[in-house]
Amino acid sequence: MTYAQLADAIVKTGILSDPWLNGDERFRLEPIVLTQDAYARLCDAAEAIGKAYHELAKIVWNAPTLLDDFFHLTPFQKLMWFSSGGMWHVIARLDAFLTSDGRIQICEMNSDTPSGEAEAVLLNELLQQENLTNPNADFERAFCDAVFECYRRNASQIKPNPTIAIVYPTDLPEDLSMIELYRRWFEKRGSEVVLGAPQNLRGTKQGSVALFGREVDILIRHYKTDWWGERESAWLDGEAFLDPDPLSTELLWLIEAERKGKLCLVNPFGAVLTQNKLSLAFLWAHLDKFSAENQNAIRAHIPKSLRLCDVADARALRKDDWVLKSDYGCEGEEVIVGKDASEEVWREALRKAKPTRWILQRYFDAEKDGEISNFGIYLVAGRASGVFARVSKSATDGAAKCAATFVKP
Repeated sequence: MTYAQLADAIVKTGILSDPWLNGDERFRLEPIVLTQDAYARLCDAAEAIGKAYHELAKIVWNAPTLLDDFFHLTPFQKLMWFSSGGMWHVIARLDAFLTSDGRIQICEMNSDTPSGEAEAVLLNELLQQENLTNPNADFERAFCDAVFECYRRNASQIKPNPTIAIVYPTDLPEDLSMIELYRRWFEKRGSEVVLGAPQNLRGTKQGSVALFGREVDILIRHYKTDWWGERESAWLDGEAFLDPDPLSTELLWLIEAERKGKLCLVNPFGAVLTQNKLSLAFLWAHLDKFSAENQNAIRAHIPKSLRLCDVADARALRKDDWVLKSDYGCEGEEVIVGKDASEEVWREALRKAKPTRWILQRYFDAEKDGEISNFGIYLVAGRASGVFARVSKSATDGAAKCAATFVKP
């Protein structure tokens, strides 16, 4: 198959419509083929860190002063956390790397609005080979089952075909393929699916929530928690956002409807804590609070992470040994790899970063065969359920190519 043929097949799915990005090929024609052992190790590592994060949520729930003292959450971010009852997970993606010395390092987890599902599922289908196992073959069933199970556990009145809202930033095109994939999956199961932005929500007299006037039972939230709350730049000299105020009215509608059992929210608003990269520093700063099993997982798979405000003089650190990350930056944004940055850029970033909003994470050498492979392992209800691989010359960003991933049987 040539890339032109793959691009044609991608467009014909009616879901993925952008095989090129800024004139460059967006997908890799050659798939990544993992041994069973390598894929099992990636999945085991992701599940182990998922368990560690679940314990983190319990620790913070039982010590709420940490929301101020360690995480410095805003008032509406704290409201989201308390309204969740400490629940944070239905689906997450953990970005894992095989290292040159045989370890597995997980640099972060997207537990808020994980993306890449359409690329992961459809590219594997288009490039499937008979002699290779597709690790994403069961992704659809696992995710849909988890959403409906969440609904059955939380709804005050269970309907055979609940109406589902998918709420996302309609002014941004990046994840439209994922939204369309989800829509097809749930319509195939008999549910009506309504799409819209938070601003299209309304509270009803019955205490439920409607999207474009259609009362919904399940709301799949693909609108980031830090966008629901107060928005402030992570830079000391950062420009103010055009929309800095919290979506207070819409947020309260959702919280109240969920409290009454009239709405199932996926992912729960508790992801406001686990999505915050200060949680990576928390894993290390409060390692003794975790079970022995989770301590071992953290030591094995999470690079040493420190809050910037806890480092006496970050400028004294050797920049090539560290990566600077903001609390809610994603997809390579507000991530500065010291090894790839000039001394001037590194020092300027340290000078302008709000110390309470950033972490320093120990740099590691990922296994590199011309390119670095970032294996995004999806957790669905805590279980590894698929993989979204991206390849790049250096740090994963928007220019990274998507690659199909298979496992040798």
